[in-house]
Amino acid sequence: MLVAAAVCPCPPLLVPEVAAGAAPELDALRAACLDALGLLAAARPDRLVVLGPAPQPGRGPHPQGAGGSFRGLGADVDVRLGQGPQAGERPLPQSLAVAAWLLERTRWGDAPVEGLGVEETLEAEQCLTTGRELADGDGRTALLVMGDGSACRTIKAPGYLDERAADFDAEAARALGAADTAALAALDGGLARELKAAGRAPWQVLAGAGEGAGLKGQLLYDEAPYGVGYFVAAWS
Repeated sequence: MLVAAAVCPCPPLLVPEVAAGAAPELDALRAACLDALGLLAAARPDRLVVLGPAPQPGRGPHPQGAGGSFRGLGADVDVRLGQGPQAGERPLPQSLAVAAWLLERTRWGDAPVEGLGVEETLEAEQCLTTGRELADGDGRTALLVMGDGSACRTIKAPGYLDERAADFDAEAARALGAADTAALAALDGGLARELKAAGRAPWQVLAGAGEGAGLKGQLLYDEAPYGVGYFVAAWS
């Protein structure tokens, strides 16, 4: 069953070596992510599943020990998912590499870790089914859910300004902060794609896993630096 979840955004700028001179601008976001991971550890899960949006090569399961890198972004930083020897033949997708970096910051060793790359265009019902299957696994399961909100909040945003973005992000942030699984399940996938909201599918996997779990949520961060909606939430 699902006993806890943390929701974090996944911009590579979270890694200070990638952000370089702009790194201090996201200090508050980094701190919120680490706070959310602390609440995950406090739940004493038997396993942690890390999931996030992924392009085709990175979709599907990734074992503990799978490696990732930010060298393609000019940063001499390599990461590994969880502790133990290197495993897996595929590199982690960017979202899971950011998650691995966060877990390394906390020295995560509270439970075995596995990864799951999620197709951004996965239909809502498929997302919910995936989440239910994760929650039905053996033992106490925790989720670390990576994903960004809309990328259309300002004229300088990656997707330019879309007047619908603020309302979409406001509802997503409210639902994540309230652990409202029904509202997350109801997010419009088509609109999310138009707004470049990469977190929609992972959030709906979380919604499926959280159905009937009785978890309470809290929103730890809700801002749009660089015109992209970033939310941090904790469910426990």
